Amino acid sequence: MAAAVEFKATTPSFADLIRRTDISFAVGVLIIMVVLLMPMPRPLMDFALALSITFSVMILMTSLFIMKPNEFSSFPTVLLIATMIRLSLNVASTRLILSHGHEGTAAAGKVIEAFGQFVIGGNFVIGIVVFTILIIVNFVVITKGSGRIAEVAARFSLDGMPGKQMAIDADLAAGMIDESEARRRRKEIESESNFYGAMDGAAKFVRGDAIAGLLITFINIIGGIIIGVAQNNMSFGDAFHTYTLLTVGDGLVTQIPALIVSMASGLLVSKAGIEGATDKALYRQLSAYPTALGMASFVMAAMGLLPGIPITPFIILASLAGYASWNSYQEQLNVENKKNLDQHVKDTDEDKKASQQATTPVITLPLDMIRLELGYGLLTLLNGEKNRQLGEQIKNLRTQLQQEMGIYLPQVRIQDNMQLGNNEYVIRIKELDAGKGYLKPGDLMIMDPRAEPITLRGEHTREPSFGLPAMWISGSAKADAENLGYTIVEPSVVLTTHLTEVIKDNIGELVTFADVQKLLDDMSETYKKLLNDVVPGQITVGGIQRVLQNLVGERVSIRDLPTILEGIAEACNFSRNIVTITEHVRLRLSRQITFSNADNEGVLNIVTLSPQWEQIISDSVVGDGDARQLALPPSQMQEFIFRCNETYDRLAMMGEMPVLVTTAYIRSFIRSILERVRPSVVIMSQNEVHPKVKIRSLGQLE
Repeated sequence: MAAAVEFKATTPSFADLIRRTDISFAVGVLIIMVVLLMPMPRPLMDFALALSITFSVMILMTSLFIMKPNEFSSFPTVLLIATMIRLSLNVASTRLILSHGHEGTAAAGKVIEAFGQFVIGGNFVIGIVVFTILIIVNFVVITKGSGRIAEVAARFSLDGMPGKQMAIDADLAAGMIDESEARRRRKEIESESNFYGAMDGAAKFVRGDAIAGLLITFINIIGGIIIGVAQNNMSFGDAFHTYTLLTVGDGLVTQIPALIVSMASGLLVSKAGIEGATDKALYRQLSAYPTALGMASFVMAAMGLLPGIPITPFIILASLAGYASWNSYQEQLNVENKKNLDQHVKDTDEDKKASQQATTPVITLPLDMIRLELGYGLLTLLNGEKNRQLGEQIKNLRTQLQQEMGIYLPQVRIQDNMQLGNNEYVIRIKELDAGKGYLKPGDLMIMDPRAEPITLRGEHTREPSFGLPAMWISGSAKADAENLGYTIVEPSVVLTTHLTEVIKDNIGELVTFADVQKLLDDMSETYKKLLNDVVPGQITVGGIQRVLQNLVGERVSIRDLPTILEGIAEACNFSRNIVTITEHVRLRLSRQITFSNADNEGVLNIVTLSPQWEQIISDSVVGDGDARQLALPPSQMQEFIFRCNETYDRLAMMGEMPVLVTTAYIRSFIRSILERVRPSVVIMSQNEVHPKVKIRSLGQLE
């Protein structure tokens, strides 16, 4: 008894097997394979055909009501199963038709007979034509179109994956999303790519199914007539009537589910970019333009008035379209009124809150673009002879930079700061620290141009602009320093030199919208036509501002503003990306850039990038067109920075500061790497080197 109880507890029942979906699915697939090989009774054939039609309708309805294509990610598998079901039923029905067709039109079951009688209606030509049309619609129109959409969607989904992944990483790094959300988005992108890739292949199932249906139909008709006449002693007319009716019925009962599944496939792959269920998305988008519905109503009403045209259907359709247009307009009007009412209530509440609060005046203090703060001991630099006063030197500096760079520099505000040490100073750009240093007003700074140790007595220090070894000596030792060939610099010159370099390093931030507008307004009338063609049709003043900021950020003068505008106009014809536009403008300014970096003898000293580094950086650029980005691994980036510093430090010891020359494809990316660690290095592309300049190579960045 106990053994029997134990056996009963461990033996699965039929209900348990049904609940095991994995076993049920495997059994279903095996049944499909069995149908391909074993004969099927007619009642079971009727049930299987009804099941095939129901299954296809269920697939279509699911495709209509899902919100996103990814929600039906199992569709390629479902499509394969539906295709195998139809093909197995085709084989089974063919066996019944060829084996029992001589018995009458019910040889393959009532479903096939009903479909044949309903479509043919006593006319074989009509049945064959209708069946052929269904094959053409399924094979040529729906299947081919949905297959093409799936192919393009798969390609674009795969191409867009790196950009989407980088966008997720950027949001994660910025703290906009957490790790779980980033993981969910990556999973969604991967699922979308896999889905469209599978749909691209699954479309071939439908196409093959249509071809197989056509061949099976041809085989059934020819084979049935031969079997009926040769083996079953039927007349040719009776054989043709019976087997044609059975074959067309069989073809229709399998091609209609195939057509439904093909339509579901087309709806699914064409749903990309549509949010929500298909019916809601279509209604929302079609009703968004009442004018379009109104014009359609007018056209249909006008067509109904043409001579010979039946007026009733056109007037009915025109009335429905007109009502839909009026209803859509009323809905939009109600939404706009509600929005205005909500905004009015919100403004009223804000006014009440503002009136209840204390009316404290808010004073917006102007922002100092450039500010120099001096310790108490450095205030003496503001006095002395006129041409040696710090204020006068800074004024001359601004004039020189304006003439050199072609921009309007803001005034430098000088003020004391008691929180600094007596001999300290701070340079602020937009009230943020940009440089600081230490001066001795009564002494002189000396440096050895040969980079050798200084032998005079004094206080060792470093020159604040470039970090070179230097020394403070007393004024009485000036003659000794001159005899030894040292470079002698006064404290005010040290400060103005440091201020100059800080302004040049941050000059891009000093190019304001107002400055750019003033530059454009001050252009001569000769170039006003060019300016009107460019702004605002091709680019805004803000876009020009960003281009100019990029140029002066690399210490490229913008005095030749007409040439810059010509370059912007040319670049806007093929791109709206600011970096791409800037690179094209640099090509137009190649002569200016080249000779401004040449030495007094007109020779351009260069350092080239090794082919290995060119290849590494080129291979690290991801994306196409304006979406290109550099994805260089951190280890290789650190190695590149180290090699660059090593090369330029060695050349600096020799008194050289060459230009780094690379290809145009990666020039902007090299600049983005070095501008943080060595902003003084000038980087030019090979296309920017003017052909008339003399070139002297000082080595290669290995």
